[in-house]
Amino acid sequence: MEMLHTLLRFLHITSFAAWFGSVLASIYFLKTIEDKLTGNAGNTAEYGSLLQRYIKLETKIADTGFKMVIVTGILLAALYHGWTIWVFVKIALIVVQVALTLGYITRSIRTLSYPCSIADYKRWYRLFTISLSMFALVLTVSFFLL
Repeated sequence: MEMLHTLLRFLHITSFAAWFGSVLASIYFLKTIEDKLTGNAGNTAEYGSLLQRYIKLETKIADTGFKMVIVTGILLAALYHGWTIWVFVKIALIVVQVALTLGYITRSIRTLSYPCSIADYKRWYRLFTISLSMFALVLTVSFFLL
């Protein structure tokens, strides 16, 4: 049983890292193509298409990481750690993170068209501020309160 516990923890941590890493990679990618999507370059449509393809791939990685975090977290709680108040706090924080992120994407990101103004493009950075703040909160609870 100790080996299963170690395996679940390993999968839980690496899945969280994949989810978190996909968000960080997106920040760098969006910063790299910002000039192409906010300027008057003739190839804005090409970069817009590149962004759409990237987001589809990034979403697959993030969704897989997220689902694995949930599955391994439930298994760890059920088999090893128990259903303590801090487990429920962590669950609530993840639900809030997903709700805030998806809500902001629906309201502010999907309405973007390219080329756009720099002010409109900064909506992407606000999305990452929400995501990274919630990641920091979840990690703080996980490492200091659990």
